[in-house]
Amino acid sequence: MDPVIIVGAGPVGLTLALALARQEVPSVVLDEGPGKDDPRPARTVVLREDTAALLERLTGVPLAREGAHWAGWRSLRRKQVMREVTFGDAAEPAPLHIAQHVLTGALRTALAAERLVDLAVDSRLDSVEQEPSGVTAHTRGPRGTWWRGSYLVGCDGPRSTVRKLQDIRFPGRTAVERHAVAALRTELPWTDEALLHRMPPWRTSTPSAGEVTARPLPDGVWRLDWLLPPGKDLVTPELLLARVRETLAGWKGGSAPAYELLDTGVHTVHHRLARRWRVGRVFLAGDAAHLLGALGTQGLDEGLRDADNLAWKLALAWHHGPHEALLDSYQAERRGIVAGRLRAADQVLPLLRGGGGLRAYVPGSTRGHDALLADGHLGRGALGAPGAYDGSPLAPRHLEAVVPVATAPGAAITDVRVTAEDGSFVRLRDRLGRGALLVVLIAPGTGVWERKHWVTAGIMPRLAAAVSALPYPAELLVAESYPGAAAHTVLLVRPDGHLVSALGGVRPADLYAAAEATLGGPAKTEATVGSAMK
Repeated sequence: MDPVIIVGAGPVGLTLALALARQEVPSVVLDEGPGKDDPRPARTVVLREDTAALLERLTGVPLAREGAHWAGWRSLRRKQVMREVTFGDAAEPAPLHIAQHVLTGALRTALAAERLVDLAVDSRLDSVEQEPSGVTAHTRGPRGTWWRGSYLVGCDGPRSTVRKLQDIRFPGRTAVERHAVAALRTELPWTDEALLHRMPPWRTSTPSAGEVTARPLPDGVWRLDWLLPPGKDLVTPELLLARVRETLAGWKGGSAPAYELLDTGVHTVHHRLARRWRVGRVFLAGDAAHLLGALGTQGLDEGLRDADNLAWKLALAWHHGPHEALLDSYQAERRGIVAGRLRAADQVLPLLRGGGGLRAYVPGSTRGHDALLADGHLGRGALGAPGAYDGSPLAPRHLEAVVPVATAPGAAITDVRVTAEDGSFVRLRDRLGRGALLVVLIAPGTGVWERKHWVTAGIMPRLAAAVSALPYPAELLVAESYPGAAAHTVLLVRPDGHLVSALGGVRPADLYAAAEATLGGPAKTEATVGSAMK
Protein backbone atom coordinates (compact mmCIF):
# COMPACT_ATOMS: atom_id res chain seq x y z
CA MET A 1 0.00 0.00 0.00
CA ASP A 2 1.19 3.55 -0.72
CA PRO A 3 2.68 5.70 2.06
CA VAL A 4 0.88 8.49 3.85
CA ILE A 5 1.85 11.89 2.41
CA ILE A 6 2.48 14.52 5.10
CA VAL A 7 2.70 18.11 3.89
CA GLY A 8 4.76 20.26 6.23
CA ALA A 9 7.86 19.51 8.30
CA GLY A 10 7.11 21.46 11.44
CA PRO A 11 6.70 19.79 14.85
CA VAL A 12 3.22 18.46 14.04
CA GLY A 13 4.13 16.94 10.66
CA LEU A 14 7.34 15.37 11.99
CA THR A 15 5.51 14.01 15.05
CA LEU A 16 2.85 12.45 12.84
CA ALA A 17 5.49 10.80 10.63
CA LEU A 18 7.25 9.29 13.67
CA ALA A 19 3.96 8.17 15.22
CA LEU A 20 2.99 6.40 12.00
CA ALA A 21 6.41 4.77 11.70
CA ARG A 22 6.09 3.35 15.23
CA GLN A 23 2.97 1.60 13.93
CA GLU A 24 4.72 0.31 10.79
CA VAL A 25 3.14 2.82 8.41
CA PRO A 26 5.46 4.46 5.85
CA SER A 27 5.19 8.16 5.06
CA VAL A 28 6.61 10.85 2.81
CA VAL A 29 7.12 14.27 4.42
CA LEU A 30 7.06 17.15 1.93
CA ASP A 31 9.20 19.97 3.33
CA GLU A 32 9.13 23.19 1.34
CA GLY A 33 12.28 24.34 3.17
CA PRO A 34 15.90 23.15 3.08
CA GLY A 35 15.48 20.60 5.88
CA LYS A 36 16.81 22.60 8.80
CA ASP A 37 15.56 25.41 11.03
CA ASP A 38 17.40 28.62 11.86
CA PRO A 39 17.89 29.11 15.63
CA ARG A 40 15.33 31.53 17.04
CA PRO A 41 15.63 31.70 20.85
CA ALA A 42 12.56 33.94 21.07
CA ARG A 43 10.38 31.35 19.35
CA THR A 44 9.60 28.83 22.05
CA VAL A 45 6.85 26.43 23.06
CA VAL A 46 5.45 25.29 26.39
CA LEU A 47 4.56 21.59 26.47
CA ARG A 48 2.22 20.03 28.99
CA GLU A 49 3.10 16.72 30.59
CA ASP A 50 1.19 14.54 28.13
CA THR A 51 2.58 16.11 24.97
CA ALA A 52 6.14 16.21 26.34
CA ALA A 53 5.84 12.50 27.17
CA LEU A 54 4.57 11.79 23.64
CA LEU A 55 7.57 13.51 22.07
CA GLU A 56 10.03 11.76 24.37
CA ARG A 57 8.55 8.37 23.41
CA LEU A 58 8.87 9.17 19.72
CA THR A 59 12.33 10.77 19.74
CA GLY A 60 13.99 8.82 22.56
CA VAL A 61 15.38 12.15 23.78
CA PRO A 62 14.90 13.29 27.40
CA LEU A 63 13.58 16.71 26.47
CA ALA A 64 14.17 18.03 29.99
CA ARG A 65 17.86 18.19 29.05
CA GLU A 66 17.02 20.38 26.06
CA GLY A 67 14.46 22.65 27.72
CA ALA A 68 13.53 23.83 31.19
CA HIS A 69 10.98 22.35 33.58
CA TRP A 70 9.61 25.18 35.68
CA ALA A 71 10.12 24.86 39.43
CA GLY A 72 7.07 27.02 40.01
CA TRP A 73 4.70 29.67 38.78
CA ARG A 74 4.02 33.06 40.32
CA SER A 75 1.57 35.77 39.34
CA LEU A 76 1.71 39.34 40.61
CA ARG A 77 -0.58 42.33 40.34
CA ARG A 78 1.33 45.52 40.95
CA LYS A 79 3.50 44.42 43.91
CA GLN A 80 1.10 41.84 45.35
CA VAL A 81 1.63 38.11 44.86
CA MET A 82 -1.72 36.79 43.69
CA ARG A 83 -0.92 33.12 43.14
CA GLU A 84 1.99 30.74 43.63
CA VAL A 85 2.25 27.17 42.34
CA THR A 86 5.07 24.73 43.05
CA PHE A 87 5.67 21.98 40.51
CA GLY A 88 7.35 18.65 40.88
CA ASP A 89 4.94 15.84 41.81
CA ALA A 90 2.37 13.79 39.92
CA ALA A 91 -0.46 16.02 41.12
CA GLU A 92 1.24 19.15 39.74
CA PRO A 93 3.62 18.18 36.90
CA ALA A 94 5.87 20.93 35.61
CA PRO A 95 5.39 22.30 32.09
CA LEU A 96 8.39 22.04 29.78
CA HIS A 97 9.64 25.22 28.08
CA ILE A 98 11.81 24.60 25.01
CA ALA A 99 12.97 26.52 21.96
CA GLN A 100 11.03 25.37 18.91
CA HIS A 101 14.13 24.92 16.74
CA VAL A 102 15.60 22.62 19.41
CA LEU A 103 12.41 20.58 19.51
CA THR A 104 12.23 20.38 15.71
CA GLY A 105 15.90 19.37 15.62
CA ALA A 106 15.24 16.45 17.98
CA LEU A 107 12.35 15.32 15.78
CA ARG A 108 14.44 15.60 12.61
CA THR A 109 17.26 13.58 14.18
CA ALA A 110 14.84 10.81 15.12
CA LEU A 111 13.31 10.95 11.65
CA ALA A 112 16.70 10.58 9.95
CA ALA A 113 17.13 7.17 11.60
CA GLU A 114 13.64 6.00 10.64
CA ARG A 115 13.54 3.63 7.67
CA LEU A 116 9.82 4.16 7.04
CA VAL A 117 10.00 7.94 6.52
CA ASP A 118 11.17 9.73 3.37
CA LEU A 119 11.83 13.44 3.91
CA ALA A 120 11.65 15.42 0.65
CA VAL A 121 13.15 18.89 1.08
CA ASP A 122 12.59 21.88 -1.19
CA SER A 123 9.27 20.35 -2.21
CA ARG A 124 6.38 22.80 -2.34
CA LEU A 125 2.91 21.35 -2.91
CA ASP A 126 0.88 22.80 -5.75
CA SER A 127 -1.84 20.24 -6.51
CA VAL A 128 -3.74 17.33 -4.95
CA GLU A 129 -5.93 14.80 -6.74
CA GLN A 130 -8.07 12.14 -5.06
CA GLU A 131 -9.70 8.92 -6.14
CA PRO A 132 -11.28 6.13 -4.05
CA SER A 133 -8.03 4.15 -3.80
CA GLY A 134 -5.57 6.93 -2.97
CA VAL A 135 -4.17 10.43 -3.35
CA THR A 136 -1.76 11.99 -5.85
CA ALA A 137 0.17 15.14 -4.99
CA HIS A 138 2.46 17.27 -7.15
CA THR A 139 5.33 19.40 -5.87
CA ARG A 140 7.45 21.99 -7.61
CA GLY A 141 11.09 22.75 -6.89
CA PRO A 142 14.35 20.84 -7.44
CA ARG A 143 12.51 17.61 -6.58
CA GLY A 144 9.33 18.61 -8.35
CA THR A 145 7.45 15.43 -9.06
CA TRP A 146 4.26 13.48 -8.55
CA TRP A 147 3.78 11.60 -5.27
CA ARG A 148 1.35 8.74 -4.77
CA GLY A 149 -0.11 8.15 -1.33
CA SER A 150 -2.81 6.29 0.54
CA TYR A 151 -3.78 9.39 2.53
CA LEU A 152 -2.56 12.99 2.72
CA VAL A 153 -2.34 15.15 5.85
CA GLY A 154 -1.86 18.90 5.68
CA CYS A 155 0.39 20.02 8.52
CA ASP A 156 1.51 23.06 6.55
CA GLY A 157 0.61 25.87 8.92
CA PRO A 158 -1.76 28.84 8.99
CA ARG A 159 -1.48 29.53 5.26
CA SER A 160 -2.02 25.86 4.43
CA THR A 161 -1.87 25.03 0.74
CA VAL A 162 -3.67 21.76 1.44
CA ARG A 163 -6.58 23.59 3.05
CA LYS A 164 -6.82 26.02 0.13
CA LEU A 165 -6.66 23.27 -2.49
CA GLN A 166 -9.52 21.50 -0.74
CA ASP A 167 -11.52 24.76 -0.62
CA ILE A 168 -11.96 24.58 3.16
CA ARG A 169 -12.99 27.80 4.87
CA PHE A 170 -10.92 29.06 7.81
CA PRO A 171 -13.07 31.60 9.68
CA GLY A 172 -12.13 33.28 12.92
CA ARG A 173 -10.64 36.40 14.48
CA THR A 174 -7.45 38.20 13.53
CA ALA A 175 -4.94 39.64 16.03
CA VAL A 176 -6.84 38.87 19.23
CA GLU A 177 -3.55 39.54 21.05
CA ARG A 178 -0.12 40.93 20.17
CA HIS A 179 3.06 40.52 22.20
CA ALA A 180 6.52 42.00 21.91
CA VAL A 181 8.97 39.18 22.61
CA ALA A 182 12.61 39.10 23.68
CA ALA A 183 14.96 36.25 24.55
CA LEU A 184 17.83 37.35 26.76
CA ARG A 185 20.41 35.96 29.14
CA THR A 186 20.38 37.62 32.56
CA GLU A 187 19.91 37.02 36.28
CA LEU A 188 16.45 37.61 37.72
CA PRO A 189 15.46 37.73 41.40
CA TRP A 190 13.93 34.24 41.17
CA THR A 191 15.30 30.99 39.74
CA ASP A 192 13.55 28.54 37.41
CA GLU A 193 10.11 30.03 38.08
CA ALA A 194 7.77 31.43 35.47
CA LEU A 195 6.18 34.78 36.25
CA LEU A 196 3.08 36.65 35.09
CA HIS A 197 3.18 40.29 36.21
CA ARG A 198 0.03 42.33 35.65
CA MET A 199 -0.01 46.12 36.04
CA PRO A 200 3.66 46.43 37.12
CA PRO A 201 4.13 49.55 39.26
CA TRP A 202 7.15 51.13 37.61
CA ARG A 203 6.74 54.14 35.33
CA THR A 204 9.07 55.78 32.82
CA SER A 205 8.68 57.95 29.77
CA THR A 206 7.95 54.75 27.84
CA PRO A 207 4.34 53.61 28.31
CA SER A 208 4.42 50.64 30.67
CA ALA A 209 3.12 47.33 29.47
CA GLY A 210 -0.01 46.22 31.26
CA GLU A 211 1.17 42.60 31.40
CA VAL A 212 4.55 40.95 31.10
CA THR A 213 5.46 37.26 31.28
CA ALA A 214 8.89 35.78 32.07
CA ARG A 215 9.57 32.12 31.32
CA PRO A 216 12.94 30.42 31.97
CA LEU A 217 14.97 28.47 29.42
CA PRO A 218 18.26 26.60 29.98
CA ASP A 219 21.60 28.35 30.52
CA GLY A 220 20.19 31.45 32.21
CA VAL A 221 18.05 32.46 29.22
CA TRP A 222 14.60 33.95 29.67
CA ARG A 223 11.78 34.64 27.26
CA LEU A 224 9.92 37.85 28.07
CA ASP A 225 6.53 38.73 26.52
CA TRP A 226 4.89 42.15 26.80
CA LEU A 227 1.18 42.38 25.98
CA LEU A 228 0.74 45.18 23.44
CA PRO A 229 -2.32 47.44 23.19
CA PRO A 230 -4.78 46.70 20.38
CA GLY A 231 -3.83 48.10 17.01
CA LYS A 232 -0.98 47.83 14.56
CA ASP A 233 1.49 50.25 16.09
CA LEU A 234 5.04 49.49 15.01
CA VAL A 235 7.25 47.93 17.68
CA THR A 236 10.59 49.65 17.07
CA PRO A 237 13.92 48.32 18.36
CA GLU A 238 14.16 51.40 20.58
CA LEU A 239 10.76 50.70 22.14
CA LEU A 240 11.62 47.06 22.76
CA LEU A 241 14.98 47.89 24.36
CA ALA A 242 13.23 50.43 26.59
CA ARG A 243 10.76 47.75 27.66
CA VAL A 244 13.62 45.37 28.46
CA ARG A 245 15.52 47.89 30.59
CA GLU A 246 12.38 49.15 32.31
CA THR A 247 11.17 45.65 33.19
CA LEU A 248 14.54 44.34 34.43
CA ALA A 249 15.09 47.46 36.51
CA GLY A 250 11.60 47.20 37.97
CA TRP A 251 12.10 43.59 39.02
CA LYS A 252 15.55 44.33 40.47
CA GLY A 253 14.28 47.37 42.34
CA GLY A 254 16.95 49.66 40.92
CA SER A 255 19.04 49.85 37.81
CA ALA A 256 18.73 47.15 35.16
CA PRO A 257 21.15 44.22 35.57
CA ALA A 258 23.53 43.22 32.83
CA TYR A 259 21.86 41.24 30.07
CA GLU A 260 22.63 39.73 26.66
CA LEU A 261 19.87 40.21 24.13
CA LEU A 262 19.66 37.09 21.95
CA ASP A 263 16.54 37.51 19.84
CA THR A 264 13.42 39.64 19.49
CA GLY A 265 10.12 39.52 17.67
CA VAL A 266 6.43 40.31 17.68
CA HIS A 267 4.00 37.46 18.27
CA THR A 268 0.47 37.98 16.94
CA VAL A 269 -2.25 35.57 18.09
CA HIS A 270 -5.12 34.68 15.78
CA HIS A 271 -8.13 32.50 16.56
CA ARG A 272 -9.37 30.44 13.61
CA LEU A 273 -10.98 27.05 13.07
CA ALA A 274 -11.26 25.17 9.77
CA ARG A 275 -14.80 24.19 8.82
CA ARG A 276 -13.74 20.67 7.85
CA TRP A 277 -10.73 18.63 8.92
CA ARG A 278 -11.32 15.80 6.49
CA VAL A 279 -12.18 15.64 2.80
CA GLY A 280 -12.07 12.02 1.67
CA ARG A 281 -8.47 10.88 2.03
CA VAL A 282 -7.17 14.37 2.89
CA PHE A 283 -6.90 15.60 6.50
CA LEU A 284 -5.78 18.78 8.25
CA ALA A 285 -3.80 18.97 11.51
CA GLY A 286 -2.09 21.60 13.64
CA ASP A 287 -2.11 25.22 12.52
CA ALA A 288 -3.58 24.20 9.17
CA ALA A 289 -6.74 23.22 11.08
CA HIS A 290 -6.82 25.68 13.96
CA LEU A 291 -5.14 28.75 15.43
CA LEU A 292 -5.29 29.60 19.11
CA GLY A 293 -2.92 30.92 21.75
CA ALA A 294 -4.47 33.87 23.60
CA LEU A 295 -4.28 34.12 27.40
CA GLY A 296 -1.21 31.93 27.63
CA THR A 297 -2.64 28.87 25.90
CA GLN A 298 -0.41 26.82 23.60
CA GLY A 299 -1.51 26.03 20.06
CA LEU A 300 1.28 23.50 19.47
CA ASP A 301 0.00 21.33 22.32
CA GLU A 302 -3.26 20.90 20.45
CA GLY A 303 -1.46 20.23 17.17
CA LEU A 304 0.54 17.42 18.78
CA ARG A 305 -2.67 15.94 20.14
CA ASP A 306 -4.07 16.10 16.60
CA ALA A 307 -1.13 14.00 15.39
CA ASP A 308 -1.48 11.50 18.25
CA ASN A 309 -5.21 11.12 17.62
CA LEU A 310 -4.91 10.73 13.86
CA ALA A 311 -1.87 8.44 13.73
CA TRP A 312 -3.45 5.31 15.20
CA LYS A 313 -6.59 5.75 13.11
CA LEU A 314 -4.64 6.07 9.88
CA ALA A 315 -2.49 3.10 10.93
CA LEU A 316 -5.53 0.91 11.45
CA ALA A 317 -7.00 1.93 8.09
CA TRP A 318 -3.62 1.41 6.38
CA HIS A 319 -3.12 -2.09 7.80
CA HIS A 320 -6.70 -3.38 7.96
CA GLY A 321 -8.66 -1.48 5.34
CA PRO A 322 -10.82 1.67 5.44
CA HIS A 323 -12.75 2.31 8.65
CA GLU A 324 -14.82 5.34 7.71
CA ALA A 325 -16.43 5.91 11.11
CA LEU A 326 -13.02 5.71 12.75
CA LEU A 327 -11.48 8.21 10.31
CA ASP A 328 -14.49 10.53 10.64
CA SER A 329 -14.04 10.49 14.42
CA TYR A 330 -10.79 12.43 14.06
CA GLN A 331 -12.70 15.58 13.11
CA ALA A 332 -15.48 14.93 15.61
CA GLU A 333 -13.06 14.47 18.51
CA ARG A 334 -10.30 16.94 17.79
CA ARG A 335 -12.33 19.74 16.23
CA GLY A 336 -14.81 19.49 19.09
CA ILE A 337 -12.05 19.91 21.68
CA VAL A 338 -10.42 22.87 19.93
CA ALA A 339 -13.78 24.55 19.27
CA GLY A 340 -14.53 24.33 22.98
CA ARG A 341 -11.16 25.86 23.81
CA LEU A 342 -11.78 28.74 21.40
CA ARG A 343 -15.28 29.34 22.78
CA ALA A 344 -13.89 29.51 26.32
CA ALA A 345 -11.24 32.03 25.24
CA ASP A 346 -13.78 34.15 23.37
CA GLN A 347 -15.96 34.29 26.47
CA VAL A 348 -13.24 35.53 28.81
CA LEU A 349 -11.24 37.75 26.43
CA PRO A 350 -13.67 40.71 26.79
CA LEU A 351 -13.48 40.33 30.56
CA LEU A 352 -9.69 40.22 30.73
CA ARG A 353 -8.80 42.49 27.82
CA GLY A 354 -11.85 44.70 27.47
CA GLY A 355 -10.87 47.54 29.77
CA GLY A 356 -12.76 46.42 32.85
CA GLY A 357 -15.62 48.90 33.26
CA LEU A 358 -17.73 48.31 36.37
CA ARG A 359 -16.57 44.69 36.51
CA ALA A 360 -13.10 45.89 37.56
CA TYR A 361 -14.60 47.10 40.84
CA VAL A 362 -16.50 43.94 41.71
CA PRO A 363 -14.99 42.41 44.90
CA GLY A 364 -12.88 39.38 44.06
CA SER A 365 -12.83 40.09 40.33
CA THR A 366 -9.06 40.60 40.29
CA ARG A 367 -8.42 37.17 41.76
CA GLY A 368 -10.96 35.71 39.34
CA HIS A 369 -9.10 37.27 36.42
CA ASP A 370 -5.83 35.91 37.76
CA ALA A 371 -7.31 32.42 38.06
CA LEU A 372 -8.44 32.52 34.42
CA LEU A 373 -5.00 33.56 33.22
CA ALA A 374 -3.38 30.86 35.34
CA ASP A 375 -5.68 28.29 33.68
CA GLY A 376 -4.43 29.35 30.25
CA HIS A 377 -0.75 29.48 31.14
CA LEU A 378 -0.72 26.29 33.22
CA GLY A 379 -3.00 24.12 31.08
CA ARG A 380 -6.02 23.97 33.36
CA GLY A 381 -9.76 24.41 33.16
CA ALA A 382 -11.72 25.13 30.00
CA LEU A 383 -8.93 27.35 28.66
CA GLY A 384 -6.03 24.95 28.95
CA ALA A 385 -6.74 21.44 30.23
CA PRO A 386 -6.39 18.51 27.82
CA GLY A 387 -9.81 17.61 26.49
CA ALA A 388 -11.70 14.38 27.00
CA TYR A 389 -13.48 12.52 24.20
CA ASP A 390 -16.50 11.70 26.34
CA GLY A 391 -18.91 12.58 23.52
CA SER A 392 -16.95 10.70 20.88
CA PRO A 393 -18.80 8.72 18.20
CA LEU A 394 -16.39 5.90 19.15
CA ALA A 395 -17.67 5.71 22.73
CA PRO A 396 -19.25 2.30 23.42
CA ARG A 397 -22.91 2.22 24.35
CA HIS A 398 -25.02 -0.07 26.55
CA LEU A 399 -22.25 -1.98 28.31
CA GLU A 400 -23.55 -3.86 31.33
CA ALA A 401 -20.35 -4.21 33.37
CA VAL A 402 -19.09 -0.61 33.42
CA VAL A 403 -17.64 0.49 36.77
CA PRO A 404 -16.34 3.94 37.81
CA VAL A 405 -12.64 4.77 38.16
CA ALA A 406 -10.88 8.09 38.75
CA THR A 407 -10.45 8.56 34.99
CA ALA A 408 -13.66 9.38 33.13
CA PRO A 409 -14.35 7.55 29.85
CA GLY A 410 -12.71 9.48 27.04
CA ALA A 411 -10.14 11.16 29.29
CA ALA A 412 -6.39 10.52 29.22
CA ILE A 413 -5.28 7.66 31.46
CA THR A 414 -3.12 8.08 34.54
CA ASP A 415 0.42 6.80 34.07
CA VAL A 416 0.99 3.84 36.41
CA ARG A 417 3.50 1.00 36.58
CA VAL A 418 2.35 -2.14 34.79
CA THR A 419 3.68 -5.61 34.14
CA ALA A 420 4.12 -6.35 30.43
CA GLU A 421 3.55 -9.72 28.78
CA ASP A 422 7.27 -10.55 29.04
CA GLY A 423 7.23 -9.98 32.81
CA SER A 424 9.05 -6.63 32.74
CA PHE A 425 7.87 -3.62 34.70
CA VAL A 426 7.15 -0.59 32.50
CA ARG A 427 5.12 2.59 32.61
CA LEU A 428 1.66 2.40 31.07
CA ARG A 429 2.41 5.39 28.84
CA ASP A 430 5.41 3.58 27.38
CA ARG A 431 3.06 1.04 25.77
CA LEU A 432 1.05 3.65 23.88
CA GLY A 433 1.29 4.34 20.18
CA ARG A 434 2.39 0.83 19.21
CA GLY A 435 -0.58 -0.01 17.03
CA ALA A 436 -2.51 -1.94 19.68
CA LEU A 437 -5.30 -1.45 22.16
CA LEU A 438 -4.26 -1.89 25.78
CA VAL A 439 -6.18 -4.09 28.19
CA VAL A 440 -5.12 -3.48 31.80
CA LEU A 441 -6.14 -5.79 34.64
CA ILE A 442 -6.00 -4.29 38.13
CA ALA A 443 -4.64 -7.10 40.32
CA PRO A 444 -3.20 -6.14 43.73
CA GLY A 445 -0.17 -8.20 44.71
CA THR A 446 1.01 -9.08 41.23
CA GLY A 447 3.96 -6.74 41.55
CA VAL A 448 5.33 -8.81 44.43
CA TRP A 449 5.29 -12.21 42.74
CA GLU A 450 6.98 -13.21 39.52
CA ARG A 451 4.68 -13.30 36.52
CA LYS A 452 4.95 -17.08 36.17
CA HIS A 453 3.19 -17.51 39.51
CA TRP A 454 0.00 -15.65 38.57
CA VAL A 455 -0.21 -15.58 34.78
CA THR A 456 -2.06 -18.92 34.76
CA ALA A 457 -4.02 -18.34 37.97
CA GLY A 458 -7.43 -16.88 38.77
CA ILE A 459 -9.09 -14.89 36.03
CA MET A 460 -5.95 -14.41 33.93
CA PRO A 461 -6.49 -17.33 31.49
CA ARG A 462 -10.06 -16.24 30.82
CA LEU A 463 -9.01 -12.62 30.30
CA ALA A 464 -6.14 -13.63 28.02
CA ALA A 465 -8.56 -15.63 25.89
CA ALA A 466 -10.94 -12.66 25.69
CA VAL A 467 -8.10 -10.35 24.63
CA SER A 468 -6.91 -12.74 21.92
CA ALA A 469 -10.45 -12.78 20.49
CA LEU A 470 -10.68 -8.99 20.09
CA PRO A 471 -11.17 -7.59 16.55
CA TYR A 472 -7.90 -5.64 16.69
CA PRO A 473 -4.43 -6.36 18.12
CA ALA A 474 -4.38 -5.77 21.87
CA GLU A 475 -1.74 -6.03 24.59
CA LEU A 476 -2.62 -7.43 28.00
CA LEU A 477 -1.01 -5.59 30.92
CA VAL A 478 -1.38 -5.97 34.69
CA ALA A 479 -1.23 -3.18 37.28
CA GLU A 480 -1.22 -3.50 41.05
CA SER A 481 -3.44 -0.45 41.37
CA TYR A 482 -5.06 2.36 39.45
CA PRO A 483 -6.71 5.49 40.93
CA GLY A 484 -10.31 4.72 41.89
CA ALA A 485 -10.25 1.15 40.55
CA ALA A 486 -11.25 -1.90 42.56
CA ALA A 487 -9.46 -5.24 42.30
CA HIS A 488 -10.19 -7.15 39.06
CA THR A 489 -11.25 -4.00 37.19
CA VAL A 490 -10.37 -4.28 33.49
CA LEU A 491 -9.44 -1.09 31.64
CA LEU A 492 -9.62 -0.77 27.86
CA VAL A 493 -7.27 1.96 26.61
CA ARG A 494 -6.93 3.41 23.10
CA PRO A 495 -3.52 3.58 21.40
CA ASP A 496 -3.46 7.35 22.08
CA GLY A 497 -3.90 6.83 25.82
CA HIS A 498 -7.58 7.69 26.29
CA LEU A 499 -9.76 5.42 28.41
CA VAL A 500 -12.49 3.59 26.50
CA SER A 501 -14.19 1.93 29.46
CA ALA A 502 -13.61 0.29 32.82
CA LEU A 503 -15.30 -3.07 33.34
CA GLY A 504 -15.95 -4.93 36.56
CA GLY A 505 -14.18 -8.25 36.03
CA VAL A 506 -13.72 -10.32 32.90
CA ARG A 507 -16.70 -9.69 30.63
CA PRO A 508 -15.72 -10.96 27.16
CA ALA A 509 -18.89 -9.73 25.43
CA ASP A 510 -18.59 -6.21 26.86
CA LEU A 511 -14.85 -6.09 26.16
CA TYR A 512 -15.43 -7.13 22.54
CA ALA A 513 -18.26 -4.62 22.11
CA ALA A 514 -16.15 -1.80 23.57
CA ALA A 515 -13.20 -2.67 21.32
CA GLU A 516 -15.39 -2.85 18.22
CA ALA A 517 -16.98 0.52 19.03
CA THR A 518 -13.51 2.01 19.50
CA LEU A 519 -12.60 0.93 15.99
CA GLY A 520 -15.70 2.57 14.54
CA GLY A 521 -17.39 -0.74 13.77
CA PRO A 522 -16.63 -3.19 10.93
CA ALA A 523 -14.38 -2.04 8.10
CA LYS A 524 -16.08 -0.35 5.17
CA THR A 525 -15.51 -1.01 1.48
CA GLU A 526 -13.66 1.14 -1.05
CA ALA A 527 -17.02 2.22 -2.45
CA THR A 528 -17.84 3.79 0.90
CA VAL A 529 -14.54 5.68 0.84
CA GLY A 530 -15.44 7.06 -2.56
CA SER A 531 -18.78 8.32 -1.29
CA ALA A 532 -17.04 10.10 1.57
CA MET A 533 -15.04 12.14 -0.95
CA LYS A 534 -18.10 13.55 -2.67
